[in-house]
Amino acid sequence: MTNANKTIQIMLVDDHAIVREGYRALLQKQPNLVVVAEASDGAEAYQNYKSYQPDIVVMDISMQGQGGLEAITRIKQLDSDAKIIVFSMHQNPSFAIQATRAGALGYVTKSSEPEVLIRAIYEVQQGKQTLSADIAQTLALEKLGSDSAALDQLTVREFEILRMLVAAMPPHEIAETLNISPKTVSNTHYIIKKKLGVSSDIELTRLAIKMNIIDLLALLPSEN
Repeated sequence: MTNANKTIQIMLVDDHAIVREGYRALLQKQPNLVVVAEASDGAEAYQNYKSYQPDIVVMDISMQGQGGLEAITRIKQLDSDAKIIVFSMHQNPSFAIQATRAGALGYVTKSSEPEVLIRAIYEVQQGKQTLSADIAQTLALEKLGSDSAALDQLTVREFEILRMLVAAMPPHEIAETLNISPKTVSNTHYIIKKKLGVSSDIELTRLAIKMNIIDLLALLPSEN
C-alpha cells in the first residue's frame, strides 16, 4: 500500500464510548494508524476537527444530539478536502447515498470484518471512494428498484430531520441541534411528508421503520 510508511491521524466519532475504545485499540495495532481525537456527537466532531485536523474521520451517522450527516456537511464546508468514512450499523442504501451526498468518501457497515474498515482508511487516504461489500451489493440491487427509492428524493438536511423526527425528538430540539429556526423544521417536516407520500406522523414513522431508517426497539421507552 502506498500509505504504508505514512502515519495516518484519525478521529473517531461515535456516541458510545465502548465502541470508540474498541476501534481505537483495533486501529492502533496498525503501525501507521494513530487515533488523535474522539467525539461523541456531530457538534463535538466539528470542533475537534478544527482543533486536530485529522487525516481521516471515521464517523457514525445515528448519534444523540447532532448526527453524522450534519457533521459531515459542516466539516466539508470548513475543509473541502476532508476525508470522511461513515461507519454505521445501517445497511439501508439510502444512508450511504445521503452520506455520499454530504461528502463522505467511504461507507462501511459495523457488521463488516475489522479488516474492511482498515482497508477503507487506506483507500480513502488515497482519495478513493470505498464501500463495504454488503452495502455495495445492496446499492446495486437498489438500482433495480425498491420501495426506498422515495428516500433518495430527500436532501441531506431533510434526511437528517426525518431521522430526528422519527426518533421522537421535539421540533424545538431539532432546530437547536441543527442551528435552524423552528419554522424551518416545520416547513421541512411538511416537505418530507409530501415527498414520501404520507399524510400523518404515524404513517411517517411506519414508513421509517419499514425502510430501516429507525429500529423499532429504539422507539420503546428505556428502563431507567
